[in-house]
Amino acid sequence: MAKTPSTKAPLLALKDIRLMDGSHPLFDGVDIALERNVRACLVGKNGAGKSTLMRLMAGLIDTDSGERIVMNGMKYAFVLQEPEPVGETLLDWLTSAGAEHYTAEAELYAFGLDPQKQTSGLSGGEKRRAALAKAFAEEPDLIFLDEPTNHLDIFAIETLEDRIRSFRGAVLVVSHDRTFLERVTQRCYWLYNRKVRQLDAGYSSFEAWSDQVMKDDEESLSRLQKAIERETKTFYSSITARRTRNEGRAARLNAMRADASARLLQRSKTMEMSIDSGGTSGKLVAELKGVSKSFGDKVLLNDFSTRIMRGDRLAIVGPNGAGKSTLIKLLLGQEPANSGEIKLGTALEVAYLDQGRDALKGDETLWDMLANSGSDQILVQGQPKHVAAYAKDFLFRDNQLRQPVKSLSGGERNRLQLARALAKSTNLLVLDEPTNDLDMDTLDLLEDMLADFDGTLILVSHDRDFIDRLATSTLALNGRGGAVETPGGWQDFLRQNPDFFSEISSKSREKTTGKTFTPAPASAPAAPKIAAKKLSYKDQKRLEDLTAFMPKWEAEIKALEAVLADPDLYAKNPKKFDATMVTLDRLKSDLEAGEMEWLGLEEMREGLKG
Repeated sequence: MAKTPSTKAPLLALKDIRLMDGSHPLFDGVDIALERNVRACLVGKNGAGKSTLMRLMAGLIDTDSGERIVMNGMKYAFVLQEPEPVGETLLDWLTSAGAEHYTAEAELYAFGLDPQKQTSGLSGGEKRRAALAKAFAEEPDLIFLDEPTNHLDIFAIETLEDRIRSFRGAVLVVSHDRTFLERVTQRCYWLYNRKVRQLDAGYSSFEAWSDQVMKDDEESLSRLQKAIERETKTFYSSITARRTRNEGRAARLNAMRADASARLLQRSKTMEMSIDSGGTSGKLVAELKGVSKSFGDKVLLNDFSTRIMRGDRLAIVGPNGAGKSTLIKLLLGQEPANSGEIKLGTALEVAYLDQGRDALKGDETLWDMLANSGSDQILVQGQPKHVAAYAKDFLFRDNQLRQPVKSLSGGERNRLQLARALAKSTNLLVLDEPTNDLDMDTLDLLEDMLADFDGTLILVSHDRDFIDRLATSTLALNGRGGAVETPGGWQDFLRQNPDFFSEISSKSREKTTGKTFTPAPASAPAAPKIAAKKLSYKDQKRLEDLTAFMPKWEAEIKALEAVLADPDLYAKNPKKFDATMVTLDRLKSDLEAGEMEWLGLEEMREGLKG
């Protein structure tokens, strides 16, 4: 689809941007513009410079040449790949950049976080959700999202999708999650051959369009190479050209050669990825009978049984904290069950890629992580290979080999994890969130390799498209001890079990639409148990919080209504009018939901007093 000029004034625009990475040109003549209400994605291979381009757009780095144009007063928020909250509490962090107290509080609740939660000791998913809440709480005109779905479970991703769709500003997102992009984007920017190409359609149209663009480019390069052959033959066979040294013709030939050379150099390298299934395992890989697992009061599995056979491709899904990684450790015999029986198969050769990348030590170099004890060789599926050559298969440059792994990007660390795991012969491959930070092309290559793998695959992922393409069965955990396994991928599971996650997904929808200001407890308050004499600690704390919050919300509502009482506000400042209306509606919904919950808890407390 051809690029169509917008009639809206852009919030931010780049014109003819050029940037060098050392002696290598990273961008060459980039043009891009973002208007209000545009939801766009930035697509490109790992190493193409997507994150760099976003940082450049945000003004965090300078260009070598070209122009960056920003609308007067434009405000942006940037969610980094690896955010690090600071301050004592999450609420402190969100309000430190100027967000209103009540807005920050509401956004944290919307993403399922307690505003008073300490910033220390947060999980990757909690850091990500806090960073997203911070971005929306600041009420910017433009939000940059760099791999926002990393470490989020499927339900948090759905919350983010709803939040983006209701956002009135502009959004530019870099993500590997196809389903996420298909659901939120209306425009695609493709960073390809140092330039940005624009598609005025959502990501669902991107792959067919980009395939055609690459096909056209290949045909154009073929025509250019044939023209060079003809011109070279003519030039050197021409007596006139040789005698008179036709400088114009020589310059034209040299320019054609330089163009062809640049195009060939820009052909992106692809990873050389393969897997050896090793020896054949026993027919039974793992079996759990009547297994229960809990940590304190948190029940992850309750009387759970399953059997994994050789050649199965099992996807494990569920909300963060439901016990997906714990289940893997149970299946591998690395974690004991509280009760029940766990039986492992015979002749298992296990390769395990964990989502925390715990195997990567910050001070060790990439060379150290691949080779043994200073050797320059690595055994790749039983055959020796030079470390540098193997690293190149995974797109690492020679100058990265002696760098500490802590200096690698998220995508590079994930590729290093894959390189280490795939060097081994394995008949049981366990991948815990393998798609984080990988570009689309690498994901396609990984999917193709896994499709041809004749061993057993256990996969934990939040990437719905990745699961649908690979899984032969899906095992879902709800975080309260329940587990269901069905044939097929994620969409198959939803069709066969539409209500299994109903409580979790309904909470997600309520949070993003403002129908309630906080996630409900794991199970809704039920009739009091006979043995109970008072509210639980959690319910009592909740009642106290609501008692404190409601007067504040009432005061904030009155203050906003006073602002809106100005009859000239819309004419003088329509942006402030819109923002005030949105915040007022959200606070009223929060207050209404809070009052209903307070009444329910009060009735429960009175009933317990008897």
